[in-house]
Amino acid sequence: MTDILPFLKTLLSASGVSGSETPVAKLIEERWRLLVDETRFSRVGSLHGLKRGALSKRKGKRPSVLLAAHMDAIGMRVSQIEDGFLRITNVGGIDVRVLPGAEATVCASSGDKLPAVIAMPPPKLLPESAGSGALEIGYLLVDTGLTQREMERKVKVGDLVSFANEPMELAGDMLSGHTVDNRASVAALTVCLEELQSKSHVWDVWAAATVQEETSFLGAYTSAFDIRPDIAIAMDVTFAKGPGANGWQTHAIGKGVGLCMGPNMHPFLHKKMTTLADRLEIPWFLDVASSHSGTDAYPIQVAAEGIPTALVEFPIRYMHTPVEVVSVKDIQRTGRLLAEFIASLDENFVESIVWDD
Repeated sequence: MTDILPFLKTLLSASGVSGSETPVAKLIEERWRLLVDETRFSRVGSLHGLKRGALSKRKGKRPSVLLAAHMDAIGMRVSQIEDGFLRITNVGGIDVRVLPGAEATVCASSGDKLPAVIAMPPPKLLPESAGSGALEIGYLLVDTGLTQREMERKVKVGDLVSFANEPMELAGDMLSGHTVDNRASVAALTVCLEELQSKSHVWDVWAAATVQEETSFLGAYTSAFDIRPDIAIAMDVTFAKGPGANGWQTHAIGKGVGLCMGPNMHPFLHKKMTTLADRLEIPWFLDVASSHSGTDAYPIQVAAEGIPTALVEFPIRYMHTPVEVVSVKDIQRTGRLLAEFIASLDENFVESIVWDD
């Protein structure tokens, strides 16, 4: 199996805040172009790669499966320039408690990439209204070292600010970085495409790196409507167990693939994937969603006439922080399971799908 770690580290070092995914999209396209028959971008910036299935005696178009992983990341935008410092607002869900001390890059209107740190004023100098707990994001400052005049020449309100700490390899096959959610799933999708190079598959495979999952699900809605696959599999992360996080919504990291079940997922596809994982001896766990999964699985499921959809996951620690942690082994397992599932699909699989709970 190909070592996906170097590619994943490249993805984690790339910018791509929700709504501005072009830098990371170009990296993904460069890799996928070698693995699929054609690539194109949707009207809203999602990357689509098509790997055609084997020739069939059956008349009409081949059945197709969509594999979707969002490539956008949480981040920030400049909301104000004040005395050479930047005030910011969030793009997507950010835990403000982790921002002070974070390394950042200001993507300036001038074209400069300005190294920066996110800091907070001394508590004694803050107004009483700031309280004594975690500061609201509006009180935090981004310091680039520039003077007010220099800043005004380079930076405009609305410019993006992204996390800048480089990915770090930890012990035990773990990797930490600021955009593991959901670049790790893009890496797993890439593993799947690489595995398919040596497998025969009847179905067309659409790989999609979607935009704006963290803010609006725009990419998943539009890609599913555009491609109209027969079935779809969304790929995302879920919560890992750790001190203070041991409830039913958390799962052991490094122990296998998550197969989600709930109103958002098709029970027939879920059963097929669990049966296949058991046969292949790929460790997996059941993740239960009580309603909306909060992932691309929902907008894909409800596109057009409705698309039978499954959700495949793996756990990460410290979600929506600059130091998310993932097991590289879980990424590899996920890619392999998806490739084996696609290779197992025959021409009549669509007709066999029933809603049987």
